[in-house]
Amino acid sequence: MPCVPTVSPATGNPTSSHFIHTADCNFVDNAGRTLLLRGVNLSGSSKAPVDRPSYIREGFWETAESGGESFIGRPLNIDDGSADIHLARLAGWGFNMLRFPVTWEALEHEGPGKYDHEFMDYTVRVLRKCKEYGFRVYMDPHQDIWSRFSGGSGAPFWTLAACGINPRNFTATQAAIVHCEYPLAHDSDPASLPAMIWSTNYGRLLSQTLFTLFFAGSDFAPRCIIDGKNIQDYLQSYYIEAMGQMADRIAAAGDLLDSCVIGWDSLNEPFEGLCGRKDLSVNPPAQGSTLRKGTYPTPLQGFRLGMGQAQTVENWSFGAFGPTRDGSVTIDPKGRTIWASPEDEPDGVHPRWHWKRDPGWTLGTCIWALHGIWDVETGFLMLPDYFHSLPNTDNTEAEFIEDYWKPHFTAFATRIRFAHPESILFVQPPVFARPPTLEDDVLAGRGAYSGHYYDGLTLITRHWNWFNADALGLLRGKYSSTLQAVKIGTGAIRKSLQEQLGILKGDANILGAFPTVIGEIGTPFDMDGKRSYYGDSKGRGVGDYSAQEKALDASLNAADGPNALNYTVWTYCPDSTHEWGDGWNMEDLSLWSPDDMTTPQSSLYGIKPGGSMATTALPNESEAGLMKKGAPFGVSSSANSLATITPRLTGLDAAGWRSNPYDFLTDGARAPRAFCRPWPVKLVGKQKDMAFDIAKAQFKLTVVVAAHDRLRPGAVDEEDPGTEIYVPLVHYADERLLSGGHRARQSADTASISSEENPLNSRKGSPGASTINLAEVGVPVVVDMTASTSSSGSTQVASPVSGVGGKVEIAVKELVDVDVKVSAGRWSVEGQVLRWWYDVPGPGEAEREFTIEIRRRGGVIDVKSRSGAAAAASGWCPPCTVM
Repeated sequence: MPCVPTVSPATGNPTSSHFIHTADCNFVDNAGRTLLLRGVNLSGSSKAPVDRPSYIREGFWETAESGGESFIGRPLNIDDGSADIHLARLAGWGFNMLRFPVTWEALEHEGPGKYDHEFMDYTVRVLRKCKEYGFRVYMDPHQDIWSRFSGGSGAPFWTLAACGINPRNFTATQAAIVHCEYPLAHDSDPASLPAMIWSTNYGRLLSQTLFTLFFAGSDFAPRCIIDGKNIQDYLQSYYIEAMGQMADRIAAAGDLLDSCVIGWDSLNEPFEGLCGRKDLSVNPPAQGSTLRKGTYPTPLQGFRLGMGQAQTVENWSFGAFGPTRDGSVTIDPKGRTIWASPEDEPDGVHPRWHWKRDPGWTLGTCIWALHGIWDVETGFLMLPDYFHSLPNTDNTEAEFIEDYWKPHFTAFATRIRFAHPESILFVQPPVFARPPTLEDDVLAGRGAYSGHYYDGLTLITRHWNWFNADALGLLRGKYSSTLQAVKIGTGAIRKSLQEQLGILKGDANILGAFPTVIGEIGTPFDMDGKRSYYGDSKGRGVGDYSAQEKALDASLNAADGPNALNYTVWTYCPDSTHEWGDGWNMEDLSLWSPDDMTTPQSSLYGIKPGGSMATTALPNESEAGLMKKGAPFGVSSSANSLATITPRLTGLDAAGWRSNPYDFLTDGARAPRAFCRPWPVKLVGKQKDMAFDIAKAQFKLTVVVAAHDRLRPGAVDEEDPGTEIYVPLVHYADERLLSGGHRARQSADTASISSEENPLNSRKGSPGASTINLAEVGVPVVVDMTASTSSSGSTQVASPVSGVGGKVEIAVKELVDVDVKVSAGRWSVEGQVLRWWYDVPGPGEAEREFTIEIRRRGGVIDVKSRSGAAAAASGWCPPCTVM
């Protein structure tokens, strides 16, 4: 690694000990070590307010029309102690970075320029809690298909009205599929929403229109003027300033920038709308950004449907071999239109939102008809290639990324850097699209490429198949036919996934020598008809996540090997359920769910603060079953009402604390062996190759070290910095953690995870407490499992075990039990961290190559024998071990 600068390339200010550089295609710490930042999106639940999952229709429109509601409580509840448990779990899983989704709606739901400062302040509190657990965070301005009110998430309701749209008829016109109204607004059955059908909204009128207006309204909708601005400038200015206000609030906190919040992602999964479309009367022949599943109107048919005209459209199904035409379907809106009535804005002024619409923007008709693209009365398409060329040019083809996305990103980056001068700017163009070149002063030496990747076949079919396809290669024109892209067998699939992520990593070079982060990657857990939850027809398979483990391991293995990629898995939802998944459009990708906790629920009750048994009766068997089955909401699929949401587990109970570290990190976790994998957190030199065999729990790392990799003395707050490798307890737990021989040794004074201000033990019972003293509820300290990642301190593990190069040494202390073999150097194990020191070549000396291999001394853990009953029998029943 080239010597890191002592001053920031963005500001020229001296770098601090916690500064993260983006250089030589890597994240680099201030001493010069290569960093791998890996973690999770916290959280998919942030797409909607608390108790407002996407299947709830009661009050959906009315609340939005009256100004919406606050998102306080997302992504974590920091007032009941559960945030500590969730963050401790994430840290115990080895994660050191969080992608932090925040929606425009959460910031500005009350109207243009009316910011929810209380939510912003709550977000600051959550970020401070994340900082206590040592996480680096990058903020994610999140959207899916524009907003909750068009079937996704992101923008506030008033943006629809600003665009002259009446969302009450989205379902009738199929301008958008809205979960709580599926399949019919008057007869909804949201539980029947097909997998990934929400993403077909990108091919429907609403998303096509709104994204075109947002990115390219000045060119393609010049008559859409509101408050004296074109709709493009109107929407973008409010969006950018809303995110800027959030960035200002984080900066004003005074203790979060760079030490915790390291930067901002750009708009999540931006969409081109209609920009560049060659012919509005047809759909593209090849699979692109729009999933072909269910009804599939052409843009022209969408225009007509939006004006209430019946249309017969293509219907598609998606099977193991991809999309196939499945006949036609007639959609009849019966005259209902998505376009707002002129009566909604007397004299051109909106009575609630108060904007003034230009007289040239006539309400009540399709804006694309208003611009002469088609005729409403006849349905005739007059300008089929209207969006293909830039206006006022000699047929210059419109390039969405270069012409529209890039100027938006530049404006957004300028506003973020105003609040956060050292911000790392995460560049996220449309999914699978290459980023554009950016002027040097935009990223100013502090940037990263943040593409997304999912195994699409598994995601859509909800099944781990014995074959797959090189989806990225198909989209990039690598193959002349789909058949050539097919990969058969596990080995071929895994190799293909790794190659595809390697291509995405190569895309970062367009921006410069910046690192790559896979901002979203993951796999669904409701595979095969939710067999893991409820079993097959004979009840077999409950709790068996082997298929999900194979799928997730294949995806995350793709980030290993020679790629050495940073990533944030999608997602972690504290309120995930078997019935409703992540609470959004039947998506179900959360790594943890309270419905998967196997420890008997009775063991979670009857404990007073301080660890003594309460006198209240424990839940009976039927009550405990209900609590588990319905946690945390207890909502039946047949009841689509807010009144049916009854909290069953709250606070520490819902968060799932277990006093045994192994149980804590596995109970409620889904396929944890796949995402709790060894990896070099801090590396002296560069990784040449990294391989983890999940079946054998065998890890091997090869490092190349050159003279320029010598660490800068005193640049970080560590006495003896070296390479650090996360050694997951999930794979390498000491046998005593599995058999009940381990006992908590921490004293009460070390068992407190607290903030510097307002510790809970000094104001016991305060509903506004931001920190929980774990000792008060009989919880041993968690930080000993995350010593290398916790900025709030660590508990020393007695007599760390160490070894020297060339010999196999055995570490049987406290948490992990490992055989370690290194080609050279010395090492030690503490908690879940293996530290490794080796010689760096001197000036003029040749580079050197070192290897390390890690195995579990007792062999692979037999996860099938680990259950709630087994854990209780082993002596790990919480009432037996509370302090």
